[in-house]
Amino acid sequence: MNTTPVQLSDIELPADALDVEKAAAIYEKHGCLVVRGLMRAYANEVRDDVLRSMEIAIDLYKSGHGKEVPEGLSTPDGTLFIKAPESFSRPWQVMVTSCRYTTSSAFFRSATDPGLLSVVREMLGENVELFMDGQCLCKEPAGGHPKLLHQDASYFEHRYEGPVAVLTYAVPTTVERGALHVVPGSHRFELLEHVDTESHLGLDPNEWTLDKALAVEGEPGDAIFFHVKTIHGSPPNYTNEPRPVFIHRYRRSDDYVVISATSAAKREEREKELEAAKKENQKGFMVSGFRPHETRD
Repeated sequence: MNTTPVQLSDIELPADALDVEKAAAIYEKHGCLVVRGLMRAYANEVRDDVLRSMEIAIDLYKSGHGKEVPEGLSTPDGTLFIKAPESFSRPWQVMVTSCRYTTSSAFFRSATDPGLLSVVREMLGENVELFMDGQCLCKEPAGGHPKLLHQDASYFEHRYEGPVAVLTYAVPTTVERGALHVVPGSHRFELLEHVDTESHLGLDPNEWTLDKALAVEGEPGDAIFFHVKTIHGSPPNYTNEPRPVFIHRYRRSDDYVVISATSAAKREEREKELEAAKKENQKGFMVSGFRPHETRD
């Protein structure tokens, strides 16, 4: 199942003299946008913090401080490991590192970059908050995990528009090193059925293969915006160097999660509670505009 063919040149712009209206128009049309060099000022610092976090987690794992959880294996710092392929050097490999806004000042500063926020405001409006506390992933060398094609809304379905994700490369990233792939136009699909895969929720891998998506190779600081329903994923890292990325997510300040899940069974369970979903206690840090007080009966 393919959408209208789109070239990489159709969805990318340079950060220099960025036209935010054009950027938002590309995002609205395709559900994804690449801004080359937008986060270059932060890439090296965040890279170092992500890699440092990964080293700490691996040391914790090797010293026996890992606990199995429904999503995989967690170390005390909050790093998430998932099962590694048989050819890997150990049974578990890093997926989500402990590098977040509460641990990395460089990562937090990058989330409030004026140029980045100018694009986000054009997409979402003036009143914008951060969703969650940031996410830094790292594919380990020589077989680092794939992330099968999926829609983020399968993990955190929202009442309204949902968050805009901004994934930034922290190192030169090729397809061989695990570059992100996107399916332009797929944000107009409904939320599709997801199944349990080796990398948590994903679309049926027999139907949704990476050859149906557009590969986005890039340099440190290249930022990829994508809608919460845009289909995306990435292959394993086959190189001998790690592939760290950092992700910010932004949403309208009145939006909130109605279903949160990491497995098909959990989604089914949460769907039964859809009408009971509440907005309370889902407030993130405001990065643009103002959140007025809401009086509740």
